[in-house]
Amino acid sequence: MKFEVLKADGEARLGRFSTSHGDVDTPCFMPVATTGAVKGVLCDQLRDAGASIMLANLYHLALRPGIDVIEQLGGIQAFTGWSGPVLTDSGGYQIFSLGKLCRVDAEGVRFRSHLDGEALHLTPESVVEMQERIGVDIAMMLDECPPWPVSEDEARAALDRTNQWAQRARETQRSSDMALFGIVQGSFYPRLREGAVEELRALDFDGYALGGVSVGEPTELGRSVVARFAPQLPSEKPRYLMGVGTPADILRAVEHGIDLFDCVLPSRNARHGVGYTRGGLLRIKNARFRRDERPLDSRCECPACRQVSRAFLHHLFKGRNITGAVFMTLHNMRFYLDFMADLRQALASGSGVDSVRIARRYTVGDEGARDDGDRGTLGSSPRGGAGNG
Repeated sequence: MKFEVLKADGEARLGRFSTSHGDVDTPCFMPVATTGAVKGVLCDQLRDAGASIMLANLYHLALRPGIDVIEQLGGIQAFTGWSGPVLTDSGGYQIFSLGKLCRVDAEGVRFRSHLDGEALHLTPESVVEMQERIGVDIAMMLDECPPWPVSEDEARAALDRTNQWAQRARETQRSSDMALFGIVQGSFYPRLREGAVEELRALDFDGYALGGVSVGEPTELGRSVVARFAPQLPSEKPRYLMGVGTPADILRAVEHGIDLFDCVLPSRNARHGVGYTRGGLLRIKNARFRRDERPLDSRCECPACRQVSRAFLHHLFKGRNITGAVFMTLHNMRFYLDFMADLRQALASGSGVDSVRIARRYTVGDEGARDDGDRGTLGSSPRGGAGNG
């Protein structure tokens, strides 16, 4: 994988990395296709919305259909029908989310499948080998992601394991076509994060991620980690903020030098009838949309905004028609991908990331977007590759 920074404005970067399955312009949002597909969305529709890379989850794929099946059917691209680059999360998030179903030790992690109770043993070596076998473009190392609150001693123990696993993962990597990313953990203890950055930098990974953000901590605490440590990641390598995905948080992270993002919010919220629009969050199930002939967003070119009204979408959701969720997912994906394209255009034009202009255009703010008096915000999900994309 080749990565280059094309332009910079302060810490913000316009970049491009090249893989054997195509180029990815950054900053970039990766739709979460946990088991190989974003629910309700075809690969062609993702491409039409502007997606250039998608994220899948190794833990879920290993359980079903199994790595052997994907390998025998030609790899992750052939199996899913997505011809572009693929990043796979390693299973580290499942240590966080399936605590009662797993046991962690120095060797790795032993899970009991949430599907049928079958045992699954992940080690730093097996995680790299499985990702190489299915031909992913970007592989995440196995890491331990402790939830907040956590004591400094507990965070240090998890970090020590993660850094030992990083060494073992780096030694296992064989494929030159697959980029392996290291993950900086350390919870919200600056001394631990500082040490993690230095240890992982010495291993010369192909890219670097900030993990363990959006794991139950107050919003400002997570943002402070991004602001302090994103610029410390190697500048010549792509930087990835795992699972943090509100537009407001993405905008801030781009300003601090992050290149890659993922989150389940646009697809998960879509299935609950929540749309991201340039006028704010829109909850389509609300009664006031019953006779609303307007599109979701008059400045959007997605299929939903081109073809149907808010009234029709309200009708579909009230009747529990799956088509409503499909329309809303297509719209939310387009909103996120348009948002990222606007950030890239601002950097490419030399005007830099004009936060005020972009925030106003997309109604991005700390209080959450609002529509017609509708209040509230839907926050980030921890480690967006969790399992509802």
